Amino acid sequence: MIKDETKWYASWFDTKYYHILYKDRGYAEAEDFMRNLTSFLQLKKEASILDLACGKGRHSVYLHELGYNVTGVDLSKNSIDKAKQKEENGLQFKVHDMCLPLAEKFDAVFNLFTSFGYFENEEDNFKTIQAIKEELKPNGYGVIDFMNVNYVIKNLVSQNSKTIQGIDFHLKRYVEDGYIFKNIEFTDEGEEFKFQEKVKAITLSHFEEYFKNAGLKVKTLFGDYQLNDFNLENSSRLILIFEHA
Repeated sequence: MIKDETKWYASWFDTKYYHILYKDRGYAEAEDFMRNLTSFLQLKKEASILDLACGKGRHSVYLHELGYNVTGVDLSKNSIDKAKQKEENGLQFKVHDMCLPLAEKFDAVFNLFTSFGYFENEEDNFKTIQAIKEELKPNGYGVIDFMNVNYVIKNLVSQNSKTIQGIDFHLKRYVEDGYIFKNIEFTDEGEEFKFQEKVKAITLSHFEEYFKNAGLKVKTLFGDYQLNDFNLENSSRLILIFEHA
């Protein structure tokens, strides 16, 4: 039987296979990014940070190790259940839809590793921006770490395969109707699975329009995790630092 999960962000993230496929994401790179980012923002120790769409909490845990009070939220109950095993004073996790603002306010809200643009409804992207604004203290900073769409599309690998923990993952990527798709097919224990990732190809100008309409302004842009300047053609990432207008 083929399990075709089209609303991927609500189901694919909850499978064990998502964590298997992406288990080699670089922790050292993520930690460098968090050190660079918190230093740039001059966040004081014990400042409050919301890690929005935190997954299993790798960024949250390290931010807490750096001395911050961290709340991690994610739509995936499976991911939050795993993250909760690491909870301690000053580090908490909860299941939450990032379209909706939390009642609490934070010194910084981080949305990391292309955890944006999943929604079927374009309005939900803007609702998320509005929610971040509501979650920020008056002098707080929002951070969205997104892919640089121009670079990604130019360098898109149409298909490849990876074997991880004995599972052959077959990946196909394409651009259609303003979205970047990744089809993921594999067989495990004789059962066939098919999932699809779908992320809106949001450009810098799109983000700037979101921010303008939400009453936010961009403070600065970075193009990678070393916080080098953003270049529209050559930067791998689009890291946006923004604040109340």
